[in-house]
Amino acid sequence: MNQLKKETSIGLTLLPWLILFPQNASAMHIMEGFLPPVWALTWWILFIPFLALGIRKLKQIVNQDSHQKVLLALCGAFIFVLSALKLPSVTGSCSHPTGVGLAIILFGFLIVPVLGGIALLFQALLLAHGGLTTLGANGMSMAVVGPLVGYLIWLSACKFNLRKDVSVFLCAFFADLVTYAVTSMQLGVAFPDPHAGIMASVLKFMSIFCITQIPIAIAEGLLTVLVYEQLTKRQLLVARGH
Repeated sequence: MNQLKKETSIGLTLLPWLILFPQNASAMHIMEGFLPPVWALTWWILFIPFLALGIRKLKQIVNQDSHQKVLLALCGAFIFVLSALKLPSVTGSCSHPTGVGLAIILFGFLIVPVLGGIALLFQALLLAHGGLTTLGANGMSMAVVGPLVGYLIWLSACKFNLRKDVSVFLCAFFADLVTYAVTSMQLGVAFPDPHAGIMASVLKFMSIFCITQIPIAIAEGLLTVLVYEQLTKRQLLVARGH
């Protein structure tokens, strides 16, 4: 457990660096004021019930075992740091990992809306990454739909007795990709193509981001496998009294 706390503290030390050296807010998080008010409100209304369920799940986890707070903090820091790393994409935009796979595997789907929502809130306030009016939309893509698909992939992989590292990779990989598919859909319905309609706009947004997002999703999947394996080893050592 001491080793786990040490690893968590290392992750948290990255946060001041991100705060002190923010980048331009051209990332895939939908930026403040970009969505029409009706769509910003719609996504907030959809996100709030998942946030409430997540808070309930968080209380259950802490009440059952207070020592899980350290692992929850690690998962939250993992989401914050990875989703704040903006990598150049095409057309002057950016892409980034999501970091939700680790929390999905360790605590299940419902914990991610809370951890992801907290990460999105601090990124909007401290890094100008995303926004408050668009937090509902960003939360639905990165902290609800993406994680839900990743969780279903994880359950299916475990059911078919796939290797653990393969299951972890698939969970993180698809949670990342689906996040960007949902964001493309959100932008497409808010800004339909004046001639070809909503679907053409959605496909256009997807084509822009899939070029860089596929390798990012692969890298995130591999990183999640490494972190999960390290945590598993540490927990085994603790269980054996080392």
